[in-house]
Amino acid sequence: MADLPADLTHDKFLCGKLQLWQPRHGYRAATDPVLLAAACPAEPGQSVLDLGCGVGAAALCLAARVPGLRLAGLELQADYAELARRNAAENGFAMQVEQGDLTDMPRALRVDFDHVIANPPYYPRGGTPSPNAGRATALQIETPLSAWVEAAGRRLAPGGWLTLICGADGLPEVLGAMGNKLGSGVVLPLAARQGRPALRILLRARKTGRAAFRLLAPFVIHQGDSHDGDRESYTPRAGAILRNGESLSDEFR
Repeated sequence: MADLPADLTHDKFLCGKLQLWQPRHGYRAATDPVLLAAACPAEPGQSVLDLGCGVGAAALCLAARVPGLRLAGLELQADYAELARRNAAENGFAMQVEQGDLTDMPRALRVDFDHVIANPPYYPRGGTPSPNAGRATALQIETPLSAWVEAAGRRLAPGGWLTLICGADGLPEVLGAMGNKLGSGVVLPLAARQGRPALRILLRARKTGRAAFRLLAPFVIHQGDSHDGDRESYTPRAGAILRNGESLSDEFR
């Protein structure tokens, strides 16, 4: 491989099924976008909008599992949007990526989608921000979670699905923002280890859905009671999802 640009890395996802360019020092995709993609119930031929798509990790992990999707992404930061376009092209996927703010949706994205996926920032402002502006924007809450849910609701076709990952402490705001437009909510808590509190959640909700809300048993990511050196410690099920790109659909049943 040719020498990498000093400000970028070229990283393998899903055991090398995808290779994504990422900023070396900015926000870097890790497990959250992979879990988000695994939770989305998209089917071949459907349309998917990734709100706050970053470098495209979630949408492209989803496309690696589900063939024939029509992908679109919205990204606030122009340099990340350009990397998302590059990553889609170099991995063989068509993806329309628009740069803009979800509170003022670009006209090109003001259409109905079968699915909206989102991984909003979930660190509250007030602490010491990252010295890297891109990382700070990606991680610290500037736009309320309610605005993300409302934007998703506007872009979903009737019967379409929102799939979202966020901090567990953001769940009340997310549920409140669903109002009477999004229903059939299902929440899968994400626990680092057995018996640990769930610090993140995955949510599915359906536009015009009327099924009862369900809170599922936590999905445990790591084996053992504590971190044991640098060895990978995923549970078998988490490994199948994070390494091989399998779906989380069984967990949502």
